[in-house]
Amino acid sequence: MRIGASATRGSMLPAPTRIRAIDWLRGLAVLLMIQTHALALLRPELRSGALFDSLQWVDGLVAPSFILAAGFSMALTQVRAASAPGAAEARRRRMLRTLRRLGEVLLVGILVNWMWFPIFREPRWIVRMDILPCVGLSLLLALPMLFALAPYPRALRWASLLLAAAVFGVSPLAEPLGPPWNRFLNHHSDAVFPLLPWAGYVYLGAAIGSATAEEGRRGAAVWLGALAAAGIVVWSLTPWFAALYPPHDGSAAVRFVEVFGTSSLAGYFFHEMLLFFRVFGFSFEARWGKSCSWPQYAALTILLAACTFVLTWMTARIYAAVEQRATAAAA
Repeated sequence: MRIGASATRGSMLPAPTRIRAIDWLRGLAVLLMIQTHALALLRPELRSGALFDSLQWVDGLVAPSFILAAGFSMALTQVRAASAPGAAEARRRRMLRTLRRLGEVLLVGILVNWMWFPIFREPRWIVRMDILPCVGLSLLLALPMLFALAPYPRALRWASLLLAAAVFGVSPLAEPLGPPWNRFLNHHSDAVFPLLPWAGYVYLGAAIGSATAEEGRRGAAVWLGALAAAGIVVWSLTPWFAALYPPHDGSAAVRFVEVFGTSSLAGYFFHEMLLFFRVFGFSFEARWGKSCSWPQYAALTILLAACTFVLTWMTARIYAAVEQRATAAAA
């Protein structure tokens, strides 16, 4: 086992610190998320027709992309740490950074829930399964496997793929579950992004991330292509798969995107706050909710994205300054 692990680490391709394609995926997902949530500004009579339906179709890709990118990054960093010189210390540091990051994701998720719901009077809202709690819990549950198999990326990618298949496979069977499980595992009224099936996208991302860490662009292309082909096959056989289950309810521009891609958590938080959280009585939704024409909606969405960009960029600068000071102090 030690020889195999050494061979795997020795064959690992050198890679840059970040994968720009994934930063772009996250950045575009944040921008489309802003556009999606800004639909709250649109007049009710405009919430139909070809344009609205087309936007809804595109917007349906946002959450899977965002969640898949989270799993990709987690697996990529774990495998890289396991293959680095002085792997034991690198893995320890990476684990601490990962736990801190997951803590941030879950904390921001709780903060968002606090903005909308009386979590102190009704603590059940603390663990409302929105997208951030879904991502945080999915990664936390998978972290032991990711850490244990990081020195063996081929085993990790197949284990992640099997875990994703299991999550997607059992999701329809979990729909009839009642309390307390329905608050976490299926589409309960409080659960916008339950673990089933959304955690499956985290584990698909982990499979692609481990392949990328070991084989670089070729590994990413092969696994993305294979998963896309498998998805098309599953989609084309939807009636057959449905029959397996019991009935159930069915440049400057580059930098602009990459700021969201490298600070997607801040982008998610700030656009939600600007859109819905009232400061001295003002928010985008309070001022323009359900009153906009398509041109007004487009203009306000651009303004919302610009305001979110400024706050996200400032947050990234603060984080960078804090990390530089910490690094200098450690040196």
